[in-house]
Order: sequence, then C-alpha cells, then structure tokens
Amino acid sequence: MDISPQHAESESALVAVVTGAAQGIGRKVAEVLAAEGYALVLADIKEPGETLAAVRDTGAEATAVVGDITSEAYVTALADGVRERYGCADVLVNNAGISQLTPAEDTTAAQWRRVLETNLTGPFLLSRALGRLMLDAGGGAIVNIASIAGLYGIADRAAYNASKHGLIGLTRTLAAEWGGRGVRVNAVCPGWVKTEMDAADQSSGGYTDDDIVERVPMARFAAPEDIARATAFLADPGRSGFINGVALPVDGGWTADASWTSLRLRKR
Repeated sequence: MDISPQHAESESALVAVVTGAAQGIGRKVAEVLAAEGYALVLADIKEPGETLAAVRDTGAEATAVVGDITSEAYVTALADGVRERYGCADVLVNNAGISQLTPAEDTTAAQWRRVLETNLTGPFLLSRALGRLMLDAGGGAIVNIASIAGLYGIADRAAYNASKHGLIGLTRTLAAEWGGRGVRVNAVCPGWVKTEMDAADQSSGGYTDDDIVERVPMARFAAPEDIARATAFLADPGRSGFINGVALPVDGGWTADASWTSLRLRKR
C-alpha cells in the first residue's frame, strides 16, 4: 500500500492513523490532530476526500488509504505502508464503526457478525498490526472510540452494545499487556453525538432529539469536537502520559446521573 508524503516539511511530525475518517467523529479527530502537528493516515471504507482536503489545508501531511478494516489483508498492507513510509505510527485512533438498531429477538446472525466484525474485530486487527510497530519502537498510544453503550445496556442495540463492551475489554487487556513496554491504550466513550450516524439512527424512528437532550444533564448532544479533543488528550503523552486502560465517558454527565426524567428537568 503506497503511503507517500504530501509535504516535505512534515518529515519529523508525529504520525497518527485515524479510521472512519471520512465523516463525523473521525473527520473531526483528524482535523484536531492535524492542528496539533500530526501527519495523518486517513483510513475509511470510502474515499475521505473532504477530510483529506481539510487536513492538507492546515499544512499537515495526509494520505488516504481506502479499504475495509475487517480485512486482515488490508490491515496488514496499511501497517506495512506506515512502516515503510514512517517507520512507525505514534497514534492509532480506532474510530470506524457501525450501528444496528434492532430488538435482540429480531437481530439476525448476519447483522450480529457484521457489527462485531466492524466494531471489534477491525480494531483488534489494527491494534495488533500497528501495536507491533509501536512495541518495536518502544512507545505509542492507541485510542479506541467506544461508547456509553459499552458501559451500560441500551435497548434495541444488542450487537452494538456487545461490540462496544468488547472494545472496552480489549482496551483494558492491551493496556495491561503493553503499558510496561511504552504503549498506552485507552478508550473514549461518547454519549450521543450529532453526526451522520445519529441522523441515520433517528430516521428509523428509534428516538428524537428531545429524548437525548432530556437525558443528558448538560442538556445537549455531544459535538464531534468534544470527542476529538478528548481523543487528542489521550493520544498525547505530554498531557496523559500516566493514563492507561481508561474508558473515559464524554457524555455530558449521562453515566453519572441516575435521576428520573422529571427530577432531572426540574434542576434546569
């Protein structure tokens, strides 16, 4: 896989691989990391053209590598390309993921496997491949974009919840295995975020804006930048160098609040 330089002046930049970079959280993570001086490898199943242009407009080096993260061959080629171009990646952000709003009794085996493959197997393959490079280099950071659905059960999302619980388990296991060798592994657990995924999920009739806003103590959805800033924090050893194995909720207080709705709304 060809990962070629875009700007010679960024030869010494830190390198971050961001999956699911074409839109939503992934795009904003790429933009925030570019502003912080990283060179970016943008991975997505579709061409992340708008993200690529936005990152390059900041003067950062950026390359797009289109493919399916559930494919071991694609992940191997991506890691080989990173190694040949940069020697290593300093940061991996496992952001790519899909949703599935279906009652458990109606969830097919094919739907289950598709969600688990994308949301859990893909991050494992990427962490294994790029983690090896980080371990050889003696340092690095992996940030997995999980969800509050990985901390709690949310109805009609059996496959999605299981995948995100699994991703948090993977985060903690890799943190335990690799922390002593210089590689930190953490997870960000967003609440509901205003992205293309939210729009698609709402179109199914599963929930409304009011359902979310009334549930969140801060009375709003998360913005992609909220998640991107937390991701950049966990990626940076200067700011979070002794944080390892954490599942950080970025949810406006959702997971802190066991109040019933009328009580919560009376406090506003």
